[in-house]
Amino acid sequence: MFIATLVGIFKFEEIPQEYGPFVRYKASIENKKIDDSEEIAILNIKGTESNHVLFLKSYKNIAEIEEELKRAEAKLNYNTKKILEGHL
Repeated sequence: MFIATLVGIFKFEEIPQEYGPFVRYKASIENKKIDDSEEIAILNIKGTESNHVLFLKSYKNIAEIEEELKRAEAKLNYNTKKILEGHL
């Protein structure tokens, strides 16, 4: 199981350039239109070169995020979980 660590929580308009392709890809597979002020969490999946994108307003609770990451064989580290709980 890989560990997902928070890189940051950004508004779409503030996403660092290197994470833009990850955000656009996730939006395309979810057929999602992104609002410029929407909060987006970027998680780094330790042990891989992958990042995981979370459109925070799409989740009701942390359990939904944990289930999504479980399908990707990852889990949240403790600090990331606590920070995300504060944003949901």
